[in-house]
Order: sequence, then C-alpha cells, then structure tokens
Amino acid sequence: MIRMKKSLTAMLFFFCLIASATVHAQAKIGYISSQELVSVMPETKKADSLLQDFRNALVQNATDKQNAFYAAVDKFNKDSTGMTEAQKSVKRGDLTKLGQDLGGEDERIQQQLQQKQQELLAPINKKAFEAVQTVAKENGFTYVFEKEALLVAPPAEDILPLVAKKLNIKLPPTQGGAAPAGPTTTPKTGGSKQ
Repeated sequence: MIRMKKSLTAMLFFFCLIASATVHAQAKIGYISSQELVSVMPETKKADSLLQDFRNALVQNATDKQNAFYAAVDKFNKDSTGMTEAQKSVKRGDLTKLGQDLGGEDERIQQQLQQKQQELLAPINKKAFEAVQTVAKENGFTYVFEKEALLVAPPAEDILPLVAKKLNIKLPPTQGGAAPAGPTTTPKTGGSKQ
C-alpha cells in the first residue's frame, strides 16, 4: 500500500512536471525599452516644449526676484544715511530675509520642474503602458520585460516596433530595427528620467 502511494505520488509529480514544461514551452516572452518608446511618442515632444517654457518662466521669476533684491540693497545703501539705527536694523533684517529666500530659489525651481515633469509625463507613460498591454495581448506574449533589466535578449522578441506601429509612430532607423508606417517624430527627452 505504501509502495503504491509512492508510485502514485511519483507519477503525479511526473505529470505535473510535464504539464509545467509544456506551459513554459508555450509561453511567449518579449521585451521593450519603455524609455525608447516614450522618447519617440509625439506627446513627449510637446511635453518637453511645455516643460522648457515652464523652466524659462521659473528662471525669469527668479531673475526678477534677484533684481528686486539688488535694487532694494542699492536703495538701502542710498537711503541709509538718513535712517535711524532702529530703521537700519529693521531694513537689514528684511534684506537678510530676502537674500535667504533667494538662496533657496534653485532648489525650489528644481522641485517645481520635477513635479511638472511628472505631471506632464504621467499620461504619456500611461498611454505607452496601455499600448504595451494591448500589443502583448494581441500578439500572444505571456511576459514582457523591461529591456534595460535584461542582460541577454534576442532581437526578434523586441516588441518596440509592434507597439510603435500600434501607436502609429515611425521609429528612427536606429531604434527597433525596421520602422513601421506612421508619422515621423524626433525623439527628445526632457529633464531627468524617473
């Protein structure tokens, strides 16, 4: 009886192993560089332009603050001879506070730029992800990995050309091999990638 249970368990294990191997043999695996995909999407070029305009506005605002500070210092230097020591002390305190605020301006600009970049790229990344999901389903891919996470990958399983075609984007010749039909776009990335 024990021998029969062991034989039955061994046979069951063997059948599970064969079934598992069959399922794995049928799995279709692909990969994509989502960074490359997003860089060729027309929405990215528009987002880059908006981000550059936002950056320019922030820099101009910081320049205006700096010019106002210098003007206030010049005015203080000219008017201080007619001020009492108490007035000078108050004015120096105000100027010191303005100077300290200016000192943190670069960090504020960087934080605002990062926030704006995330805001602009979120819908683009979502669209790219949804296109990858659709292409994977339509073409029978069981798994799709991020290309940059792979050490070895066969070029035939890169789904970037399929996703670009789905999004009606023409890839440059250096990206994804053959370029599917669609509008021509120039890849451009803005800021740091996240």
